[in-house]
This record gives sequence, C-alpha cells and structure tokens, in this order.
Amino acid sequence: MPNAASLEDRSASRYEMIRDTLRGAILTGQAVPGLVLVEAPLAQLFGTSRVPVRQALNLLHEEGLIRRFEGRGYLIDALGTDAPPLRLALTRQLLGLENHEELIDTRSLGERVYDELSGTVTRFMVFGHYRIDEQLAAQALNVSRSVVREALMRLRDKGLVEKEPYAQWLAGPLTAHAVTEDYELRALLEPDALRQRASALPRAELQAMLDRITAAQQAGAEASRAAIEQIEQDLHVTCLAGLPNARMAGIIRQCQIPMSIGRVLHEALGTSIDEAMLIEHRLVIESLLHGTVDSAALNLREHLLRARERTLQRLKVLSVLPEPELPGYMERLA
Repeated sequence: MPNAASLEDRSASRYEMIRDTLRGAILTGQAVPGLVLVEAPLAQLFGTSRVPVRQALNLLHEEGLIRRFEGRGYLIDALGTDAPPLRLALTRQLLGLENHEELIDTRSLGERVYDELSGTVTRFMVFGHYRIDEQLAAQALNVSRSVVREALMRLRDKGLVEKEPYAQWLAGPLTAHAVTEDYELRALLEPDALRQRASALPRAELQAMLDRITAAQQAGAEASRAAIEQIEQDLHVTCLAGLPNARMAGIIRQCQIPMSIGRVLHEALGTSIDEAMLIEHRLVIESLLHGTVDSAALNLREHLLRARERTLQRLKVLSVLPEPELPGYMERLA
C-alpha cells in the first residue's frame, strides 16, 4: 500500500500520488465501501485543485475500483457488491488515511501550479502539438493568471514549452528526431558529469540507491511507477547534482525530457517495470560502490544508448494509442 513516502516522491505527478493513495486504501479495505467520492472535498483533503483529483478518479474508475451511480461523484465498490451510496463528509478516517502524516500538500501555490502544468505538458507532448491558454489555465487551476504565467516561464526555461511574441504558449510535439538528439547529448555529457561528481557521493546514499534497485527487481511486475521513477531520479539527477558547470547541468536537465515517455506509457498500458533499465542502473551504482568510476561512466553511457532505442520504441507505441482527454486550457494544433 502506498504510504507517506510515496507522497514525498515529488517526481511523480500529483494525480498519481492521489490515485496511488486512494487505490491502496480501497484495495486493503481501509476506505469505507459504498463511500461516495466527490472532487471538491477530495481536492480540499489533498490540498490541491480539482484537476489532479479528477484524473485520479478517472484512473480508479477505469480500473474498476470505483463506479458511477445515479448521483454526483463516484462510489467505492472494488468488489462489485452494488453497495448503496454512503454520502458522508470525506475525512482521513473514512478513507483509511489517518496515518498519512503528509497527505496534505504543503507546497507553495506557485509550486503546486508549476508541478500541475509540468505533469500535464509532459503527459501530452508525446501525442502532438498543443496550444496552452493562460486565462483558461488560471480558471481551471483556480489561481491568478500571473501564477500560471510564472509557471509557464519556468517550463520554457526547461524546454517544455515555447512562446512566440504576442502568441499563446505552445507545447510539443516530442518527435523521434528530438529524442535521438537529446540522448546523443546525454550520452556525451552525463558520463563526464558522473566522473566529476563520483567522489562526492556518500557511500550510504549509493547503497540506498542499490537497495531500491534490488527491491524493484524483487517486486517485478508489482513494482510501483513511483519506485521506478525514484530509481531514475537517483542516477540521472541525484548522482549528477552539484555540477560546478551550471550551463552543462542545465543542458543535461533539458535533455532529460524524454524520461517522461515511460510515465505516459505506464499510464496508457499499466506497465511500470523495466528489467533492462534496472540491470543497467545496477551496473552503474555497483561500479560506484566499488570505486571504479571509469567503469561507472562507461556503463552509464551504454545505458543511455540502450535507453534511447527503448524510448524510440515506446514513442512508436504511443503514436497508435488514443490521446487522453485534454484539459480545457489545452488545444491540439493540426
């Protein structure tokens, strides 16, 4: 069952955290069967807007853990017992979440909006080219337009969106050519960055990274997407953090956008485990633990080249999948 640690995983999008938390409570029977789930009270409980709550509920509905009924909201009915609707004020206790100390999102409003837009953009950019409307986004997220604009400017700095003078914000498309170029740059820069940072990585932290890989390998198909993303974060973000060359660090971060493809494919197909990736990550971390930095850098380069081919294959799969429902503030361009 997801716990507070899963909520600390800021690399996962907020609707995934909400979905995983509710899913665990429903499957373990901690959430009251028949309880009616409504967007607004859940948004207040999780300290978020309605948008990620709506996405989480849609996924739970597709999984068959909640169902529609003659009324507003969804009804918890994982066992298909046709339990009668139970309309009560939603609390941690009713949802079996009283032990989740960090259930409520305490991030600043700006960070919440940034994370929301970042997750939405990375989710859709693999499907095509989109226009983002500032005003409609502000209305949907219940914030001022200036908060949305600031978040979009940060996304522009990361290379996730662009804006032409006097024009709307644009996102996507993430093409096979762009993916190839990004991985080529990463294969050149990340191994060298790892060489520069290897001596600064605490052994205890490296061992914790290896333990997470081992746990995911043992879990197999049951490994959560949050666990897989943490492993990606360990190698490609934590191990490379603190580079003295800020420009080099910025290029690496911008080129890591294709990492979002794995998350999108997981949502579409319900897949999470990537055995080859886990083996490749293990080789890098074990090399660092043994003090063979050149071997670690070589293994990282080989991992990135193989990951490029896997990512291109995933991009092909996504091209034939149905596009998720667009939020009201995004419009697909021809």
